[in-house]
Amino acid sequence: MTYWLVANPRAGDGQRGRDFWLVQLADAGIHDPTCCDFEHDDWARQVQPGDVVMVAGGDGSVNMGARLCLEHDATLAVLPSGTANDFARNLGLPEAPDALCALIRNGESQRVDVAEFNEQLFLNVAHIGLGTVPVCQSDDSRKKLWGRFSYGVELLRKLREQRGFHAEIRCDNGYVRGRWLSVAIANGAFFGGGNEVPDASANSGRLDVIAVKPRPLLQLLLSFVLLQLNRQSPRRTSTVIHLKGQRCRVTTRQPKTVTADGDIAGKTPLNVVCRAQCLSVIGATVVAAAPSS
Repeated sequence: MTYWLVANPRAGDGQRGRDFWLVQLADAGIHDPTCCDFEHDDWARQVQPGDVVMVAGGDGSVNMGARLCLEHDATLAVLPSGTANDFARNLGLPEAPDALCALIRNGESQRVDVAEFNEQLFLNVAHIGLGTVPVCQSDDSRKKLWGRFSYGVELLRKLREQRGFHAEIRCDNGYVRGRWLSVAIANGAFFGGGNEVPDASANSGRLDVIAVKPRPLLQLLLSFVLLQLNRQSPRRTSTVIHLKGQRCRVTTRQPKTVTADGDIAGKTPLNVVCRAQCLSVIGATVVAAAPSS
């Protein structure tokens, strides 16, 4: 078995780069892993089944690592170093680097879902509408200054300018149509820097679709606060719709930008399928958000 270490030097605030993790891994007993990067991917062909690919970066880098592990039947190990790190939250990974590296050395793993669309995949969330703004317009300097709160800063800056878009949303057991401010298709319990999806987990075999209607700013903020405080699933409210299913299709009148795991991924229409528990990841557990009360 080979340990591979892939570090994104531009992730987060730059404090948890390759050198940082090499020290932590060595202290845990993982010495001299094979270091590489995604910009020069000739090494990828050498990955073998059962190898451990350790990715130090944000959710976009972890996404690339997941694709590699699926192709070669390897195990993904996440070294959270980015802005949001939602996939690490979905795995309940230890915040302390030494504890995390010890977990990797012990090799305890879980099986999690992957969401596939248009020959691509995402682990956390795909966005259409307002949720794409932080990716399309948030610059690196602001992300370094505000961290995961930069996403919220960008949303608040643009919220008053958004009039919404027309879309149809189809899941296995539900269909809605109308004008929406944002549509998020989540593959776990957390997305967007820690927003929690009620009654969800990264190994449930289901996608969670959360669609928000255009409303006055105060009403939107109140709905968000109540959702976070009460952990109640807003399946049908005047502001938020919540659907679940293994498959989801979103069509819009005009092509809309789609982002996935923090990167621009194309345009609508968007067809997503959940591949249940197909990816091996290092972790002691998979976090399940509490069901609605």
